[in-house]
Amino acid sequence: MSDAPGREGPGEPRLQEVSDGIFAYVQPDGTWWINNTGFVAGSRGVTSVDACSTVRRTRAYLDAIASVTPRPVRTLVNTHHHGDHTFGNHLFAGATVVGHERTRDGVLAWGKPFDEPFWTKVDWGDVELEPPFLTYTDGVTLWADELRCEVRYVGTAGHTTNDSIVWIPERRVLFSGDLLFNGGTPFVLQGSVAGLIEVLEDVVAPLDAATIVPGHGPVAGPELIGDVLGYLRFLQGVAAEAKPAGLSPLEAARETDLGPYAGLTDPERIVGNLYRAYAELDGLERGGDIDAVSALTDMVAYNGGRPLTCSA
Repeated sequence: MSDAPGREGPGEPRLQEVSDGIFAYVQPDGTWWINNTGFVAGSRGVTSVDACSTVRRTRAYLDAIASVTPRPVRTLVNTHHHGDHTFGNHLFAGATVVGHERTRDGVLAWGKPFDEPFWTKVDWGDVELEPPFLTYTDGVTLWADELRCEVRYVGTAGHTTNDSIVWIPERRVLFSGDLLFNGGTPFVLQGSVAGLIEVLEDVVAPLDAATIVPGHGPVAGPELIGDVLGYLRFLQGVAAEAKPAGLSPLEAARETDLGPYAGLTDPERIVGNLYRAYAELDGLERGGDIDAVSALTDMVAYNGGRPLTCSA
């Protein structure tokens, strides 16, 4: 598959031990459908945080786990329903797949992977849907030997309607899922701008995590929270000025100087984000249904009429 003009292809995934027995699996370049995962290696088995988008990528992730421990993956936690975090679930043979009850609903509603006309062609492999079959409403605690791993629903729509975090308090390590992107444009088309701000301020920041494994991009420290909050407030400011002026989300995006956010990957997400921000100004509840097809179509238009580049 060809990459966008001027954009390098993704690099090789890397395994990074962020604390004793806790690993981040970082997949460059963190753009469309290229996510991070991670795992906790215990003496009897492994707890994985998320799967990958394609069969090839998920198998490579399983190989990386096997390079650390011969123990099986006993538990697989999905931080939300999006396919880059769930399409590979079926390859974790014998694992209990855990997620919020809406994550299960979301996996089933999305269905099998697709790309065109919105994304460039992807070799997904033979994906079988495997939604979480152990679900919760608020959260669940997992144990890796004596290490406590808290899986928590964040309480409101943020990146999606069903975001969970995995917090390991003894090590101050946080797997944030797609509540946080590092180096990529945050995306709230299926969530809430205001909700994500609230979650980051009231749920994530008070944890005082020392190490954050974001859903996409390099491992970071707590400063990443402020970076994402800055973008979300910038987005709200654009919407507050552009909507009363009668500009469509696409028109507003085209007229917006991204300023300090111009270097983030996948800048076309501003269009989908403005669809959500406009809907919130109209009073739509957090995570309420909007016209995602129109939003994606306008994102393609913002991208010069080319499908959005996916190198998964």
